[in-house]
Amino acid sequence: MLCLGIETSCDDTSLALVADAEILGQETWSQNELHALFGGVVPELASREHAKNIGGLFDRLLERTGVRAEDIELVCPARGPGLLGSLLVGVAFAKAFALGRSVRFIGINHLHAHVFAAGLKNKLTLPALALLVSGGHTLLYRVEGPDEFAVLGKSFDDAAGEAFDKAGKMLGLPYPAGRHIDRLAQDGVEEARLFPRPHTGKDNLDFSFSGLKTAMWLHVSRHPELKASFDVQSGELSLPRDRQTRQSLADTCASYRQAVVDCLCLRVEEALNGRENADVQSLILAGGVAANSLLRPSVGKIAAKRGLEFNVPPPELCADNGAMIAYLGSLLADMGYEHDLDMRAVPRGTPVPQDMFRSGQGGLGSKRV
Repeated sequence: MLCLGIETSCDDTSLALVADAEILGQETWSQNELHALFGGVVPELASREHAKNIGGLFDRLLERTGVRAEDIELVCPARGPGLLGSLLVGVAFAKAFALGRSVRFIGINHLHAHVFAAGLKNKLTLPALALLVSGGHTLLYRVEGPDEFAVLGKSFDDAAGEAFDKAGKMLGLPYPAGRHIDRLAQDGVEEARLFPRPHTGKDNLDFSFSGLKTAMWLHVSRHPELKASFDVQSGELSLPRDRQTRQSLADTCASYRQAVVDCLCLRVEEALNGRENADVQSLILAGGVAANSLLRPSVGKIAAKRGLEFNVPPPELCADNGAMIAYLGSLLADMGYEHDLDMRAVPRGTPVPQDMFRSGQGGLGSKRV
């Protein structure tokens, strides 16, 4: 089945064509340069950029793949969670295409698509424990199938990716700052006592990173010399000139990165120790922060120690992308699911009804008999 996937949940506009778990083509427009001017995503600007670029990306996708619009059998937009204005651009485009071409339509949970992105390169073995780590979400799932996700733990304040980006902003690093912290950390030496491991030792699998972010703020307040400088106009990042100060900045990044990774891995270990997950066959790492150079091998070691299959998308499929939307959409379509065109977008913070399969009520969609 040839599926068009559309991802516009935040600040990346991405369209992809996927057939039989093969990516035929993908076109993505990143807004990082625009939002770097403001140190973070501006929702109104993000939705305008999506509206401005989505049509051209679609035309380019067809041109580069040689696929005709009439050959597309299924169209799937990310329907949430995300920024409402951004989501509406992709959902409206998909609905118009589905109506005009009389093809099947499924709105896709953006987070679930991240988890199944690893299946584009390797077939996933289920049931699985999945750790999803992104700029807006940190979640632990038990995954039984494309339509069966159980939340075991989540962040009740900042997500891990958000904690990286906000800490980087305190250090004078440009948005998105997580990748810059990761890069600097590779030249640093981790000091375990520098930052806490918040919310550990609790009798649940939830996460909290706001205290860690506060600890970084206090550290930078005591050591203002650690700050880098970023020229928005030239895009040039300047690190402290003094060698010792530059090394201290790298050590700070390494210590902070280690603290975040420790918190994540601790929860993964605790989830795997639970009796209800004794039958788990594989461990999945997903989301934008899955590209982190310390997190990937750390979670991989947990899987290896327990004899579990380890699945993580390649770095280019960790960030928001249309291919993951199309792939999960194809799996759900094969199971008989679809949405009516009255499906609503579900912005971040909006509760999703428990009935995940009823069309028009915030769930996945109806299932053909």
